[in-house]
Amino acid sequence: MAGIVFLKTENLERILSFYTGPVGMCVWLEQPGIAILRHENLLIGFQQHSTSDIAGLVTFFYPGKCDVDAMYQALRNVALEPPRTNEHYRIYHFFARDPDGRLIEFQQFLHDLPAWR
Repeated sequence: MAGIVFLKTENLERILSFYTGPVGMCVWLEQPGIAILRHENLLIGFQQHSTSDIAGLVTFFYPGKCDVDAMYQALRNVALEPPRTNEHYRIYHFFARDPDGRLIEFQQFLHDLPAWR
């Protein structure tokens, strides 16, 4: 089974530029007023709308701290603070905001993970 999370955006073009630019997602499928983006096993659909969904959190995870650090460098202008270790969740991460103001997280798990591919 596969799935897609859809989010409304007031400015589809600006959101696509952000997620396909510094975030590094690719366009998987386009439909009228909709673009579905892909990052490994994550599919997010953005739909042009009169309002933007900004509740919730989108998290991207990477195999190494250097990958998180590289994302921080690419997104410094929208990052809320530099990457740090969170001992409670055993992650290395930082938060940023996309052009709609949606909270996004970039992280590395600091422990073994179950297979997901």
